[in-house]
Amino acid sequence: MLKCRTVWRKLAPLAKSSSTLCRQNVRRAGLNNGRTPVCVPAAHMSSGPVGGGGDNLKYALLVGAVSVGGLVYAVVTMKSDQKRYEQRIEELSTRPQKTSTKPTAAQIQSEPPAVPEDQPAAAPSIEEPSSPAEVEAPKEETAPETTTPPVADSTPVSLKLPAHAPYLLIGGGTASFAAARSIRARDPGAKVLIVTDEPDLPYMRPPLSKELWFSDDPAVTDTLRFKQWNGKERSIYFQPPSFYIRPEDLDGAENGGVAVLNNRKVVYMDVRGNKVKLDDDTEISYDKCLIATGGIPRNLQLIERAGEEVMKRTTLFRKIEDFKSLDKVSRNVKSVTIIGGGFLGSELACALGRRSTESGLEVIQMFPEKGNMGKVLPEYLSNWTTEKVKKEGVKVLTEALVKSVTCKDDQLEIKLKDGRVVTTDHIVAAVGLEPNVDLAKSAGLEVDSDFGGYRVNAELQARSNIWVAGDAACFYDIRLGRRRVEHHDHAVVSGRLAGENMTGASKPYWHQSMFWSDLGPDVGYEAIGIVDSSLPTVGVFAKATAKDTPKAATEMSGTGIRSESETEDTAVSPVASDTPSPAAENKDDFGKGVIFYLRDKVVVGIILWNVFNRMPIARKIIKDGEEHADLNEVAKLFNIHED
Repeated sequence: MLKCRTVWRKLAPLAKSSSTLCRQNVRRAGLNNGRTPVCVPAAHMSSGPVGGGGDNLKYALLVGAVSVGGLVYAVVTMKSDQKRYEQRIEELSTRPQKTSTKPTAAQIQSEPPAVPEDQPAAAPSIEEPSSPAEVEAPKEETAPETTTPPVADSTPVSLKLPAHAPYLLIGGGTASFAAARSIRARDPGAKVLIVTDEPDLPYMRPPLSKELWFSDDPAVTDTLRFKQWNGKERSIYFQPPSFYIRPEDLDGAENGGVAVLNNRKVVYMDVRGNKVKLDDDTEISYDKCLIATGGIPRNLQLIERAGEEVMKRTTLFRKIEDFKSLDKVSRNVKSVTIIGGGFLGSELACALGRRSTESGLEVIQMFPEKGNMGKVLPEYLSNWTTEKVKKEGVKVLTEALVKSVTCKDDQLEIKLKDGRVVTTDHIVAAVGLEPNVDLAKSAGLEVDSDFGGYRVNAELQARSNIWVAGDAACFYDIRLGRRRVEHHDHAVVSGRLAGENMTGASKPYWHQSMFWSDLGPDVGYEAIGIVDSSLPTVGVFAKATAKDTPKAATEMSGTGIRSESETEDTAVSPVASDTPSPAAENKDDFGKGVIFYLRDKVVVGIILWNVFNRMPIARKIIKDGEEHADLNEVAKLFNIHED
């Protein structure tokens, strides 16, 4: 078809000119005939020289000559095109041989003797059939290429990623993993992509400030395995690598799966277009998206303004790399100062304090409150906790407001506003968490002005196909109002609920999540609801026994992450113990007990002090929202007076 078209393009002008010439001759002949008389002599009708018959013969001969010439030209052109076509095909087929820089042995043996370039003998050799040796030569040439690394290894990673993820989870923490597990439970064929800026697979954070510090394994920073208080060993990772599939395999996974994209950060979110942009400009579209970006550790502004040397000697504790870094620092310096008296600061102080008895490390803890966890615990219990922390080998400085931090004589000098000066080698800033709402601006999502975090409804929705869970969610609690919670159990529960709602459950967040803190294996507490030391409190205590410790509690439950078992239980109507409340032998002995937090005479928060496996009862009390005339009777529901 291509050859015919080429010939026609070349013959068309000739045919057109010939047709035009014939029409002109016919027109002239008609005019001449019109001038002649009707009765024409016989001699004029002949083909002799006189009249128009001779001219027609000339024209006929001319047209015939043109046609023959055109036909000859077409034949020559077709042969020439065929020859050029065959040469081009042969050139393409031999192109790999030209790109090779080093001919193989088979090529050298099969190639004919060299011919000078000005001789045309090389051209016919291309059109000749290839010999068996010539056919094998390209195979031997390409064989070494199969031993080189795959092309995918040298290709930018962004080209491997799926362009679309039905379920996109931003953040690689507890909330994201809980959501992924929930999505897969309700939609077994779901394809879930988790994008995280951390290099690790999803893991639990509580052991980073608790059990890992009490491990006897010198390689704990590498294995990240620890023994729980009950002696059982486990890893901080939720699942081994074999549980996940590779991001590049997500599109083709017949049964779906969960893929984790590490070391990538979502920097832009196009809500209308249902897609996100990563920090390497890769774009991924989604059907449904979960934002579980967690939080960023706060730092003191005066430390940030103190200079690079001070910042190098300051740890903001949050991730696995922070645990590894602080563990290394604590083994190579003489003094560590922890700024902050909350959960994290007190846990790290006790953990490092235990190490100080073995290595001679000086551990200092300072905070502006009058006692440890002064913002949560009643003052009397906060003071008791402070004494407990001191017994762990920690030097505690209360009511300490930092004025300045400078680097002097290869040490850090901390000046307090009351004139006290502390010299130390390293600082751990444990002064709270700032919810990560970096995507709020590009996504057009609302940030709560009071509590921080993305503002969502009771179903954890920010938009029709966008949910938020974990530390970054400011949700509406149907019992206690709008809240934002920064604890492991909340991440588990909110992530699980978000995953269910992403698959069409449409459930509100009614669950009261709990949190816990352990000051070593002997003292711990669990809490639920709003626990604020500024609220009125009522505490009921009893003498502790050997089984009233975190270690004993985990031996009974079989897990070191207590919320994993507590959140699955549902409390039935509890029956109060008939055991009478014994008189306390020592009013300052807070071995175990229950602390009720009240608002408008209604219990809105409960702390179980060295009382474990009773959280469903506390959850039901808060859910009921009733006034209680005698909280001592309510405390009997927890059986704290039984041995």
